[in-house]
Amino acid sequence: MSEQKLYPQFRNAAEFIEFHCNKFSDKPAYHCLGQTLTFAELEEKSRSLAKWLQYECGLQAGDRIAIQLPNITQYPIAAYAALRAGLVVVNTNPLYTPREMQHQFSDSGARALVILSDMLPKFEQIKADTGIENVLVTGAADLIAPPKEKTHGYHDFVAALEQGAALPKLQPLTATREDIAVLQYTGGTTGVAKGAALTHENILANAAQMLDRISQRCAEGEEIFVCPLPLYHIYAFTVNMLALFSLGAMNILIPNPRDLDGFVKTIEPFQFTGLAGINTLFVGLCRHPGFQALDFSSLKVTFSGGSALTSAAAELWQSVTRCPVTEGYGLSETSPVATLNTFDAEEIGTVGSPLLQTKVEAWDEDGNTLPVDEVGELVISGPQVMLGYWQRPDETAKVMHNGFFRTGDMGMVQANGNIKIVDRLKDMIIVSGFNVYPNEVEDVLTRHPQIIEAAVTGTEDDKTGEAVVAHLVLAGDISEQEIVEYCRQELTGYKVPKHVIVHKELPKSTVGKILRRELRDQPVPAAEPA
Repeated sequence: MSEQKLYPQFRNAAEFIEFHCNKFSDKPAYHCLGQTLTFAELEEKSRSLAKWLQYECGLQAGDRIAIQLPNITQYPIAAYAALRAGLVVVNTNPLYTPREMQHQFSDSGARALVILSDMLPKFEQIKADTGIENVLVTGAADLIAPPKEKTHGYHDFVAALEQGAALPKLQPLTATREDIAVLQYTGGTTGVAKGAALTHENILANAAQMLDRISQRCAEGEEIFVCPLPLYHIYAFTVNMLALFSLGAMNILIPNPRDLDGFVKTIEPFQFTGLAGINTLFVGLCRHPGFQALDFSSLKVTFSGGSALTSAAAELWQSVTRCPVTEGYGLSETSPVATLNTFDAEEIGTVGSPLLQTKVEAWDEDGNTLPVDEVGELVISGPQVMLGYWQRPDETAKVMHNGFFRTGDMGMVQANGNIKIVDRLKDMIIVSGFNVYPNEVEDVLTRHPQIIEAAVTGTEDDKTGEAVVAHLVLAGDISEQEIVEYCRQELTGYKVPKHVIVHKELPKSTVGKILRRELRDQPVPAAEPA
């Protein structure tokens, strides 16, 4: 395995950004809310903002800046500006509660914040408990129709761009590949969120690793990718804002992917060639009449990541779009992509093979490497693996061993080299001593034509220790007994749900991932299916 640095010509992400902005200067880079921004315009606006951050805010190299925006063009402008100014980007979910905002801002030590105007009331509640000194506010449509007057007492995004353009040259950047570029908070669905410290090396390596695969199918300067996954999520941050950006692709930003009517209307005029999503999005789009009527003749890449791809979602997507789903796997701690299926040889049920310079193994409880086809904890090593958790050496020590990151995911390395994820270690249910992996049961459930969504959790059981609980969203009339009988035909007895709970909708993260944790906390009815 070669240990040569990926993208060796760049000392840091700022040089990477500037090089590609100049290389593709006249091509469209981002489209959002009816407005298209070229690479040249992106370079100019991000440079102006970077200067403003340096001169007007007095921010120094290594200072942290939180960006709390949805998928609007201001996001890449702010992120590229921050990196060009030598700052560390703290990606922040716009839907966070004040408590979550306060934790992330304080834990990261952020000195500046770029925030959507709609979020200001939440920030006002906690600003005294943070170290944030400079707040930059934007409305979603401000780049299209700049506000005539400020309705807040903070800095205005558009005004900062104008002021920055008149400032002296950008101060030279001294960041090296080993310096931190991004703090990506993770663990919010499992406990207190920790900041995965991703270096310039990590994110540049992962962009190069993904480009190595993407280039097998996509051409430089010709692609149009739909981007519904949030840019504050490390997947879209690295894959869309770095890898596809370096291919000269145009990204169509979708601010609110749950508005399927608006989603379809946004992408309808384009001969889009790629899209990344997850199960719930694939199914929702494929059930939308307007989406079904679109022209998919140019679509050649559909990526899936973030949650396990069900066979039902993959089959539905391919039947509607004629494009197979190529599933990958990664985590915030791996910048994020570690594995990806091979184009034209996708193996549904696996997450494909490790990327360039990446090693994936399955370990037993003692840290020994298991043979092929044996289930253990998946561990990853490679240039995209994080430096560690921000200011949490104890937490870092728990997950880093001999250069490998312990994922907490159970899986196996198949004889063909593809990696199969069985489930999260903590989500595993033990019924009478037998291991039940929710992903497997969910995959069976969602194949039933009357079941739209499924999530499987465990609950305490006097006889078996734990019992399987199926949480379902239904498309039509079907009884609990019919569901259980269907499962008995497809699953060994101990895997069959003992409890079935029907919901109008399942709780999801902002990325659309079903939150099993919230379902586990809900009471389970005493009555059982016969």
